[in-house]
Amino acid sequence: MKVRFFLSQLFESCSNAKSLASLHSFLLKDGYTHDSFFATKLTAFYAKLGALGNAQQVFEETPHRTTFLYNAFLRAHLKAELWRETLLLFCHMHSFSAERPDGYTVPIALKACAELSAIKAGQAIHSFIKKKADIDTDKFVGVALMELYAKSGDVEGAKRVFNEFPEPDVVMWTSMVTWYVQNGDVKEALSFFYQMVMIEGVMPDRVTLVSAVSACAQSENFKYGSSCHGFVFRRGLFCDLPLVNALLNFYAKVGCVHYAKNLFSSIPATDVISWSCMIAGYVQNEKPSEALALYNDMVEEGFEPNSVTAVSALQACAATCDVIQGRKIHELATQKGFELEMAVATALIDMYMKCSCLENAVILFNKMPIKDVVSWAALISGYAQNGLANESINVFRSMLLADTLPDAVTIVKILASSSHLGVLQQALCLHGCLVSRGFEDKVFVRAALIDLYAKCGNLDNAVKVFEATHDRDVVLWSSIIAAYGIHGRGYEAIDMFQRMVDDSCEPNPITFVSILSACSHSGLVEEGIKLFNNMLNSYGVAHNSEHYGIMVDLLCRKGDLEKAVELITQMPTSLGGPHVLGALLGGCRIHKNVNVGEIAAKTLFKVDPNHVGYYILLSNIYACEGSFDKAAELRRMVKVKGLKKTPGLSSVEIGNSINTFQAGDRLHPEFDRICGFLNELEGIMREEGYVPEPTVMLQGLEDML
Repeated sequence: MKVRFFLSQLFESCSNAKSLASLHSFLLKDGYTHDSFFATKLTAFYAKLGALGNAQQVFEETPHRTTFLYNAFLRAHLKAELWRETLLLFCHMHSFSAERPDGYTVPIALKACAELSAIKAGQAIHSFIKKKADIDTDKFVGVALMELYAKSGDVEGAKRVFNEFPEPDVVMWTSMVTWYVQNGDVKEALSFFYQMVMIEGVMPDRVTLVSAVSACAQSENFKYGSSCHGFVFRRGLFCDLPLVNALLNFYAKVGCVHYAKNLFSSIPATDVISWSCMIAGYVQNEKPSEALALYNDMVEEGFEPNSVTAVSALQACAATCDVIQGRKIHELATQKGFELEMAVATALIDMYMKCSCLENAVILFNKMPIKDVVSWAALISGYAQNGLANESINVFRSMLLADTLPDAVTIVKILASSSHLGVLQQALCLHGCLVSRGFEDKVFVRAALIDLYAKCGNLDNAVKVFEATHDRDVVLWSSIIAAYGIHGRGYEAIDMFQRMVDDSCEPNPITFVSILSACSHSGLVEEGIKLFNNMLNSYGVAHNSEHYGIMVDLLCRKGDLEKAVELITQMPTSLGGPHVLGALLGGCRIHKNVNVGEIAAKTLFKVDPNHVGYYILLSNIYACEGSFDKAAELRRMVKVKGLKKTPGLSSVEIGNSINTFQAGDRLHPEFDRICGFLNELEGIMREEGYVPEPTVMLQGLEDML
């Protein structure tokens, strides 16, 4: 007995396959290999060291194969992820061996069924279990059965197994909570968690709490999540990193990033996941500068960013247009070998596109060995964001030729790109494409389609799409209101807004951007002021800088600059933005108000000194007044700064061809005929009594800038 004990202890000292083979050789010489105890030990340790071939040799050479040996060999196959072989070995044991499967054998077989999605084989094993009272009541087997059904998408089947146990343990409760979370039913997950703790009095463990907090994050349930945090604190689990990381993610998801920051600062030790959760939290809550600052702190602290960290940091770079930091992260990704991972490469493409580094984005896209629909969508939207709608559509065509099927998000992006072109034929083709692909029923796709038709000048089709939609949300209502506004039909937009309210759909800030813009474009000053004043009191929607900018534009169009200035002075300082003063400066140009224009421009030059449009507006105001010296000084400033005005671009659809025109472009093949026709048209207009405004004559000045 002492020899057997000594030999069994030697197994623990075998750290590699070579030392285990030496022990195997010794056992073979002394005739111990036919001993099922040592055969089981050898099989288990060979499997642990990844030597499945040696384990199989031991198994085949053992004449008397016990249940323990079968279990060890089955675990070896399971460890090697040979699911099919595991299931076949179980069937062989069940059908041809004198040894019977026990409570350790069955969970292994059920695991293989779950991984293979072999639900019928699993149900057959379930029937076998029902005939064995000792196995049927085994909670370990019950968990394996629950996993089988849950991984097959049948969480209710898992629940039925759960309900068969009169006193389920914490593992079974945790499994149910986890599988409901993984299947997206967070409401039921939280219900199970509540029943477990509050009704049955089962004390959750760390794994349970991680799943519960994840459910709170997905459902954005602040009350339950903060209660879990309190429970964690009371149990003294605030040093458990997986649990703390889940809480960091939860606070970020519910928009309480300051709580996450406090928690992050209070924990005694962090890991790369903790840092990544915080960086992602800042990005999700539109605090990209804080995200990049934290990323730099992480690197300085000696933590090595992983691919997840890189994706979040790149998203922050994209939001801040920080291409220098983005290139550094790109270099890091290349050094660590995850540059071409799908998520990282896509984030890099998006970052380069948003920083207007198109060539870098295209080079990286072409290097990607495998491209998914998200990667294609990043390139499509990137071209559109940079004003290259034609290239965006060409990429979409290439995507279809590459047999990559678009998803609903990509369809929305290509609809948005096409809206920049305003080509009706293109809109009709895309409408047919989305119908054939089955995306027509998605409300957010219909909203993008309404916007496209409106910008293509076809309001009738936009209205048809809207009226054909029964399940209308706030985005769809906002889109149709904006469509009427684009076409200068302010009263119809207001009527549509009232229909929306009557339909019990609550307007949001975007809705008010649409309706106020419609009032501005149609000159409906009183109506716009009334809607603006009722936003907070009647609809609970707070004013933002965009709403103020539209109202300033509305008052300026009417010529009431004094009220516009008064509105700006009453506006909260936090809502101030360049586009508000920009709207005032535009009004000053129309109404030739030099004094107010100078005040607005000087502030704008400080806030956004590289926006060439502000210099052009002020120079036109000076030129209208006859202050050509001041206008010339502005031209000199623009040249010194190296600022360039983006040339105006327009297109017209004639038949099946698109004619594109750019301001100052003399290369169009029909240039002379077009200019001749415009001169004739100007003559007819003058005969009808048209007198051009001085501001129109200043176009040459703008071209010089």
